[in-house]
Order: sequence, then C-alpha cells, then structure tokens
Amino acid sequence: MARRPRPKLVTLSDAAAERVCEIMEEKGAGYLRVGVKNGGCAGMEYVMDYVDAPEELDEIVEDNGVKIVVDAKAVLFLLGSIVDFETTMLHEKFVFRNPNQTDACGCGESVTIAPATL
Repeated sequence: MARRPRPKLVTLSDAAAERVCEIMEEKGAGYLRVGVKNGGCAGMEYVMDYVDAPEELDEIVEDNGVKIVVDAKAVLFLLGSIVDFETTMLHEKFVFRNPNQTDACGCGESVTIAPATL
C-alpha cells in the first residue's frame, strides 16, 4: 500500500517570506524559529524568533527561500500551518493560519490548538 504524502510542516506566504528575509538580513540570523508555548486565556500562544542554529531535535523546513526551524515540541500543533504577514491601516503582523487551531481568545493573542493526527 502506498503511503499518502505527508503535508508540509509549515509554509510561508510570499509576503511573510519577504518580511522574514528583511528581518533576518537586519539581524544576521540564519533561521526563522517557530513554535508554541502555554499561555494566554485560550491556552497557547504562537512564538517566533530568529536564530543562528537549530536545536538538537528541531525540524528544519525550507520554504520560499527561508530556512524555518520548528520547535520539536510544536510539530503536531503546527503541522500544515501557513505563516502570513498582514498589513492594514492599524498594524503589520505575522499571522498563523493553522488547520489545527480550534479556538482563539477575543483579543487574538492566544489560541486553542488540537494536536494533528497523522
């Protein structure tokens, strides 16, 4: 029996890739690191950082010219996510479009995420 294709762990929209490349050039970092942490009124928060090297168990994905490091503890929570960059009259921010997200708090700072089932 053939295995079904595994969805890409995390992808970047064109706008997000462009902004990440600009920031990484300013900071001199080699990787965008994404993950989740416990917190907020809905239970979890997305986290992003720029790092020089991945940690030992991190997953590495390359998309749209950006090397993305996914925190090993966040893989099942972020599987299939798209990171986008929104610009409006009031803000510019990165946004996670996550198929595993089941709820979000009213202020938009925290989310509820169910782990993906493989």
